[in-house]
Amino acid sequence: MPIPDYQTLMLPLLKLVTDGKEYKLTSLVDLLGVQFNLTDDEKAELLPSGQTFVFGNRVSWARTYLKKAGLLDSPKRGIVAITDRGKEVVRQNPHQINVAFLRQYPEFMEFQSTKKQENGETEPDLMSAPQQTPEETLESAYLSIRKALAQDLIDRIVNLSPAFFEKLVVELLVRMGYGGSIKDAGKAVGRSGDEGIDGTIKEDKLGLDIIYIQAKRWKPGNIVGRPEIHKFIGALAGQGAKKGIFITTSSFTREALEYVPRNETKIVLIDGEQLAQLMIDYNLGVTLQQTFEVKRIDNDYFTTD
Repeated sequence: MPIPDYQTLMLPLLKLVTDGKEYKLTSLVDLLGVQFNLTDDEKAELLPSGQTFVFGNRVSWARTYLKKAGLLDSPKRGIVAITDRGKEVVRQNPHQINVAFLRQYPEFMEFQSTKKQENGETEPDLMSAPQQTPEETLESAYLSIRKALAQDLIDRIVNLSPAFFEKLVVELLVRMGYGGSIKDAGKAVGRSGDEGIDGTIKEDKLGLDIIYIQAKRWKPGNIVGRPEIHKFIGALAGQGAKKGIFITTSSFTREALEYVPRNETKIVLIDGEQLAQLMIDYNLGVTLQQTFEVKRIDNDYFTTD
């Protein structure tokens, strides 16, 4: 089954602590995982940032919302306990507890309400997302912005000159750690005549090995097939090379992706989406517009001797 959203978790979480005992949040996460029959893979699923478990994050936010409404309490760090108000809610046997249900409590309304900043602008209400936790909302928005930026990069690249694309490819590989300086790392050895480039780059700063490059500045509709990969491998053999990188602004057919050379030649295929993502990761052709920091409580700071 899909991982339940944080609102679906609210009532089951509250019922787990109705006996009045104190529970560790981590224990409650485990109990809820069993209750919802989650697989090990589902329990281990991470947010796009790779820093937080999706299920644990949702349980944590369910706890936070219930606490802000006065249904749960945290008497100690990482400990969850039910309040008298929480016990009364359980006795009412509600069909579901969600954000709409919690809005009957003034404390929760104060927690969720938007505020005006000093400049008069209204702060975004991240709590209004019906299914996602605030972290998921932020990360989803980030991925949408990144995806749109990647598409804009490819649109720009396919309309520029082959010489510019040659420079871009070499500069990207240098930023990724290949070779040394732009001057030393890349060396063009000829153009294919089809808006692509052939070139070489040092595998490392010492130049212990050479990697052969082919790049096709093709529009998205022109997909690179297996014959192009086969020609590239033949070109590698002609150069006496065993390592290659094939970069395209479009994409590869399944046959091209599945093709494996029978000899010791190793090649890496990079399509337009991967190319754009690498440019974003290594800050090539993009500039930093704004930075957001997500902070958490430093529990060590509040630990007393």
